[in-house]
Amino acid sequence: MQTLTAPTNEQEYTALVSGVAVQARAHAGLLILTDADRVDFLQRMTTANVAALRPGQAALAVLTSPVARIEFVFTLLCREEEIWLLPAPGQAEAVAGKLQSQIFFMDKVKVANASQSVRRLRLMGAEAATLLPTIGMTVPTADDAFACTDGVTILRQERFDVPGYELILPAEDADELSARLVNAGAVELIDAQAYENRRIELGRPGVGAELTGEYNPLEAGLAWSVSDNKGCYTGQEIIARQITYDKVTKTLVGLRSNAPLPVGLAVTANGRTVGTVTSSGYSPALGGPLALAVVKRPFHTGESELAVGDSPASVIELPAVSNCK
Repeated sequence: MQTLTAPTNEQEYTALVSGVAVQARAHAGLLILTDADRVDFLQRMTTANVAALRPGQAALAVLTSPVARIEFVFTLLCREEEIWLLPAPGQAEAVAGKLQSQIFFMDKVKVANASQSVRRLRLMGAEAATLLPTIGMTVPTADDAFACTDGVTILRQERFDVPGYELILPAEDADELSARLVNAGAVELIDAQAYENRRIELGRPGVGAELTGEYNPLEAGLAWSVSDNKGCYTGQEIIARQITYDKVTKTLVGLRSNAPLPVGLAVTANGRTVGTVTSSGYSPALGGPLALAVVKRPFHTGESELAVGDSPASVIELPAVSNCK
């Protein structure tokens, strides 16, 4: 995998930090769950306390395996008669298949894949909340809340992904809305690395990078998404024991170095492998290479002397930079 040593688009990075950036989320679909048991079904399937959600509220949910490894990460939006599920890009069909396979014959729940009829955009940057009202959009005032304006659902997410707003709308309206956002001052994200650099700076785990079957939510930086006041779900006993007895043996950290830190390389301490680089980029704010890695404790602190290949690396507290300048 290629590792870039400098940001390839300064304008896009600046928009992500101090302006407004809009990213079209290709292949990011929508699943709709209906019928009487939809809440109970997701409650027993995921780490989120779905039963506590009220219409207009959202939650990040992790579906874990029997050994508590991450299978899927998605966002749930509680509506009056439905639950909308936002899977990661490219995962709608796989998530729908997984959910369908877990429906028992007595369950009153239906899963519909509405991905072909919708599009998703992500609006990010310090001025995103200011821009939306200029084009007549209602801005949710609370984190993990959503509102609807003229057929566009606007979800505010501060703790997951690069902070901002997920916009869900009919597919036929997506190009027009994108143009309105750009005309109002948003910068369209074309360079994937600019987004990755910002995500890494903020220490946000990404699907396919940290959020994989290699790790559980506690190891991958999503401990905050695991409810500790709900009933059982697949993998719950293992996660609960790790929390109760402080048995989380790996954790997500930031790594700084004078040289690029390629994804997949081992992180070592005194020649011994203690972790793996999971995301790699360049931080314009710090002026050098920056990476995310999942490493074993106690090598997760700034006192640890680590290496990636032949390059010395130091642990940096996450987020490596603040949310905005």
